[in-house]
Amino acid sequence: MKALKMIKSGLDRLLLVSALTMLAVMVVVIIIQVFSRQFFSYTPSWSTELSRILFVWVSFLGIAYGFKEKLHIALGLVVNAMPEKVQDLFDYLAKIIVVGLGVLMIYYGWQFTTLMGRSTLPGTGWPSSVLYASIPIAGLFITIYGIELLFKKGMHQDLTDVSEG
Repeated sequence: MKALKMIKSGLDRLLLVSALTMLAVMVVVIIIQVFSRQFFSYTPSWSTELSRILFVWVSFLGIAYGFKEKLHIALGLVVNAMPEKVQDLFDYLAKIIVVGLGVLMIYYGWQFTTLMGRSTLPGTGWPSSVLYASIPIAGLFITIYGIELLFKKGMHQDLTDVSEG
């Protein structure tokens, strides 16, 4: 069990560091793009495409991180008005749906990524699969976090969790 916690902790760290690094690189690329356009009337062809790739990656990794931290939108008002057994049932069903969504993202995202690997992005010359690989990777993280949530009570943050953080 301790080994699993260490692996998951490493994955959590990898997700956060990757997303933050990509965000920082995206900001630098956009600053370079704006600076070169304003002062040199020139925009590097790769800058728009790279910032778009990074934006997609940061978005999908952010979705996975938000799910891990239980920052997603929830219908707590509706569910909390129901009896506790019904709440538990809805909670479990929501977790199953999220795991299923993660698995679908992995499966179809991988298919789409391999399909798009045959084409290249014009600005960088990279395979298009670089852009779309974010889908199955985010799906993997969502699936891992969803399975972890299956063994915990509650699908979303309590208001006390938010106010204390």
